[in-house]
Amino acid sequence: MSYGPNFPDAWRLAGIYAGRILKGEKPADLPVQHSTRVDLAVNMTTAEKLGLTFPADLLAAAAEVVE
Repeated sequence: MSYGPNFPDAWRLAGIYAGRILKGEKPADLPVQHSTRVDLAVNMTTAEKLGLTFPADLLAAAAEVVE
C-alpha cells in the first residue's frame, strides 16, 4: 500500500514554475510548493501473501489496485 503525491499534478506545478522563471522571475523569490493531491495504490498480490485484507470501500477509493 502506498500513499503518495500525484505525479501529474507535481509535473503541472513544475511547468508553472518553469513558466514563471522564463517570464523573468528569480527562482530565489518563488515560494516552495508541493503537490497537494495524493494517490492511494494497493498491491493485492503482496497483501494476499502477507495475509492482509482490505475493505471494499478502501479498494474503491484507491487510485490504483495492482492485482
